[in-house]
Amino acid sequence: MESRQRHDPSKSLVGFLVGAVHYAVPIARIREIANPLDLVALPRAPDAVVGVSDYRGDIVAVVDLRRRFGLPPAALTRKTKWLLVDVIGRTAAIVVDAVTEVFGTGGAELRPAPSLGGGDDTRGIVGATRHAGALVFVLDTSWLAELTESLAQSGAIAPAPQPSVLPESS
Repeated sequence: MESRQRHDPSKSLVGFLVGAVHYAVPIARIREIANPLDLVALPRAPDAVVGVSDYRGDIVAVVDLRRRFGLPPAALTRKTKWLLVDVIGRTAAIVVDAVTEVFGTGGAELRPAPSLGGGDDTRGIVGATRHAGALVFVLDTSWLAELTESLAQSGAIAPAPQPSVLPESS
């Protein structure tokens, strides 16, 4: 008989590498982890946006975290992945060097990330934790909303769906 794994609510983060640094995002933000697809470059797109891609019928912005963090480009390998994340009603992909694992903080609170001066908002680090002996920086993906909104305004991707408002009944 096949044993089934139960969802472990303590595993709330998806870990990944960008360069030699460990990062994570909350699993609740992740829609899927995928292999990179073909890209279409966009003129005058923000620097971190490497293009858009047709992902399962949706045109998604693709953001390279190496560019976002000012790191040199790296060749795609079989470990390179896209994390498809929910960004206020639309999907965006972030390019990472490798996905490591799904883990939790073991009940510990995130420690505040050190203030590094200019650029803290660019990094989007909301805290840090330790996992498997490594220091892991947890990212808030809300900064993607600003990037995707500018692309939606230019018509490169679809605008975020507007919440439906039900008429009041009399």
